[in-house]
Amino acid sequence: MRALYSLGIHLYALMVELLSPFHRKARMTRFGQWKTNGILREKIDRNAKYIWFHAASLGEFEQGRPMMEKIKAEYPEYKILLTFFSPSGYEVRKSYSGADVICYLPFDTPFKVHKFINLANPAMAIFIKYEFWMNYISELKSRNIPVYIISAIFRKDQTFFKWYGGFYRKILYCYDRLFVQDESSRELLAEFGINNVTVAGDTRFDRVIEVQKQARLFPVIEKMVGRKSDDSSITFVVGSSWPSDEEFIFHYFNEHPEIKLIIAPHEIHRDHLMYIESLLRRPFIRLSETNDYNVQNKDCLIIDSFGMLSSIYRYGNIAYIGGGFGKGIHNTLEAAVYGIPVLFGPKYHKFKEAKALIETGGAFSLADEKTFIAKMDELITNPSIRKAVGEAAGSYVLQNSGATDRILKELPL
Repeated sequence: MRALYSLGIHLYALMVELLSPFHRKARMTRFGQWKTNGILREKIDRNAKYIWFHAASLGEFEQGRPMMEKIKAEYPEYKILLTFFSPSGYEVRKSYSGADVICYLPFDTPFKVHKFINLANPAMAIFIKYEFWMNYISELKSRNIPVYIISAIFRKDQTFFKWYGGFYRKILYCYDRLFVQDESSRELLAEFGINNVTVAGDTRFDRVIEVQKQARLFPVIEKMVGRKSDDSSITFVVGSSWPSDEEFIFHYFNEHPEIKLIIAPHEIHRDHLMYIESLLRRPFIRLSETNDYNVQNKDCLIIDSFGMLSSIYRYGNIAYIGGGFGKGIHNTLEAAVYGIPVLFGPKYHKFKEAKALIETGGAFSLADEKTFIAKMDELITNPSIRKAVGEAAGSYVLQNSGATDRILKELPL
């Protein structure tokens, strides 16, 4: 079975190579991995102790970031090696100052695994959330290099727990400790004799709190929306929206002059921005076109650049998180940390924090345009309800912080 697994990885790598001339992401993956060994030879200090963090992409990086930064601050005898599998993570964070060495993770084939670990020579390995590479983890175990997974969450529908999942489940016994988000994950693992588990919570809560503390100020936005108010005009912030969200959002916005809208769409290419503008019937402007004078008479600000959304939520009275009418919602915690009501579509059930926000009264799932209108009307016309919902959202984030410290206490640092 192990050989069959490795064969599957070889075939996947071959497919990426064949696609690379025609597919940008495949090409970046191929060339990025090709550079990895050279980066390790050049940058790894053989006399230093490295903690290796692996993140699939940008979201997992954000989960691991609080730990990396705390280790750098409190355990300076260690250096950080950070790897990514996806170009969408590596290309955005390849200059991240919190890590000493950053590179792509080569495919999980035996030869590449052996070469990578020889060059990296980590003192410890930490995988984030969903990263289960059998050859890497088995090799670390065989070399007695401590290996952990953090912010993990397990569900019965995962391959590990299927009738045919016994082979793949073996990987879970290789971790020195599994730090999971919730008690249900611990109980599920215990059913299969995996008891080296700590319920530590989700490090994303620590991250969004830190982001809130360091949130950027945007004078142009302040000129447009004025001061954040609980009783007068409403600033509605829409984050990571898709066309399936935008049509009914703009229909509502066009008919409610008391609302100021800030929208940060998930895609900001030319065609999508033009589509958004075609739906608007009130004065709007793109962020890239603003100055101190042309923004004050606008009702809608279109954010046409990345990396700002987590700070922009600070200006909102109500937030809407996109994706819930497609594959699934985006990051709800980035908005909830500011103590404002959070709205999203019906496809949220795979997101533990979204379900918990609903249960605590800090968020609402909207099945269609009709329920969106009803909930927006309620929140706009009832400041006391809006305030209570926002406080519930903010309290939920604060009450679930602290995972980073809980994990660090159990690591052999």
